[in-house]
Amino acid sequence: MLIKRHGFLLGTLLILTLGLGWRLVELTIVDRDFLQYQGNARSVRTIEVPAYRGVITDRNGAPLAISSPVRAAWLNPQVFIANDQQLTRLASLLNQPLEQLKNKIQQGAHKEFMYLARGLPPAVARDIEALKLPGVYFNQEFKRYYPEGEITSHLLGITDIDDMGQEGLELAYDQWLSGEVGKKQVLKDRIGHVIGEVAHVKKPRSGNDLTLSIDRRIQYIAYRELKKAVERHQAVSGSIVILDVVSGEILAMVNQPSFNPNARVELTPDHMRNRSITDLFEPGSVIKAFSVASVLESGQVTPDTMVDTAPGWLILNGQVIQDLQHNGQLSVSDVLRRSSNVGVAKLALELPENHLYQSLRQFGFGETSNTYFPGESRGAVVQPNQKQKLSIATLAFGYGISVTPLQLAQAYAVFARQGKFLPATLVKEGNQKQPEKQVISPQVSETVLAMLESVVDQGSARRAKVPGYRVAGKTGTSRLAGNGGYYQDKHVATFVGIAPVDHPRLVMAVVIHEPKNGSYYGGVVAAPVFSSVMTDALRLLEVSPDNSRTLA
Repeated sequence: MLIKRHGFLLGTLLILTLGLGWRLVELTIVDRDFLQYQGNARSVRTIEVPAYRGVITDRNGAPLAISSPVRAAWLNPQVFIANDQQLTRLASLLNQPLEQLKNKIQQGAHKEFMYLARGLPPAVARDIEALKLPGVYFNQEFKRYYPEGEITSHLLGITDIDDMGQEGLELAYDQWLSGEVGKKQVLKDRIGHVIGEVAHVKKPRSGNDLTLSIDRRIQYIAYRELKKAVERHQAVSGSIVILDVVSGEILAMVNQPSFNPNARVELTPDHMRNRSITDLFEPGSVIKAFSVASVLESGQVTPDTMVDTAPGWLILNGQVIQDLQHNGQLSVSDVLRRSSNVGVAKLALELPENHLYQSLRQFGFGETSNTYFPGESRGAVVQPNQKQKLSIATLAFGYGISVTPLQLAQAYAVFARQGKFLPATLVKEGNQKQPEKQVISPQVSETVLAMLESVVDQGSARRAKVPGYRVAGKTGTSRLAGNGGYYQDKHVATFVGIAPVDHPRLVMAVVIHEPKNGSYYGGVVAAPVFSSVMTDALRLLEVSPDNSRTLA
């Protein structure tokens, strides 16, 4: 009996051993691939690896936009566990009211994923991680940071929470700046924590860097002086654009009011607009330089040709055109120097049909530049009705045409470039393959430049002078249009200038919208801003003085 029991026990053990052996063979050989797949499906995950967005720098390599590593905290409400003390601490670290956090978690109780916060600084993320809360996880991300803040904000624009361009050059060059997201396989435990890396499926590719034509030093000076002027004159807004004459590169472009791209809570659409490129206005008398150039180019007059502006006013199609004072007989040069509406109107009326209109288009008005800036305005040049002489006359002194500050600077650069037009660019060396276009003859260009210098020396732009340098330029004071006509008390003050005249290097347009505080003329409001900015800019660029008379 004992022997039978002993044999039964041995037989049972043998059967169990053989069963376990077969099961081991089955698990390790027969069903190995299936079980490996099932295991991986439950523990191996493929996650994205964020790519670094390209850096935007100024022409000298100074960073203007960089992406800093941050972390995103997310929650699986179905796994999340926290006591009151931990929840209070979590709310504090997230800078959220406790009740708001509780409601958020409660509302997402049926979900498996919800963000707690994105763009967390690494230190804050580490403090949250130290709480060791089940169901709280982290992802690596990047957040865009702008070292110059509001000084370059209108140019650069912003990115969204996913570091994708939304405004400005961030949007225009988004494809160039954006990297390519990578992927990797990781091993996670049962509650979702990453406990190891399995393999890199695809490495992330960083975005390309972008070098702008902007000089951040000149950008700062222009921003500082524009802000002072807008505040001093209680103006609604203002813009400054500075171009390099030789290359057509934009060295500075600033606007007021501005915004801080690093403080997203305070952003308003009105403050985010790059007025230098998007906002249109009727420029007034600064257009007279192009009208005179058109007249001279026609060959019908010379700088010394006399124009009778008496009695100081002119009636066309029932409307009165008048000068601020009775000038009598003026040479063509004096028509520009004294900014005579009557004189320039009479000159324009003698031009062949559509000559003035076509000439203004040649200077780039009504066309976009080479900046590729989102939302750039083309402006408009209204083609005059030859039977309505008034439309020709008003176009000649800056009405019936809408322009941007950038277009004004770009067009005035023609006088500094021997009559050649080159579109403006915001990218360093962006015009290398862009051919110049001869708009007016070198002789006419030099003649108009000399006339514009007399405007600064003896005319309405005396406050635009720069010590040690010869300056050429023109003031403009125009009225703003409303639903019922032109406002009597709303103006735009403008000055566009070139320096130094001997070897032109910089062109600058200053536009101040709706100045108050008693002054609204371009020569009083805009010209002094030009003087301050140009003085510092020329010294920074080490441009040699060309006017020994002012150095004594």
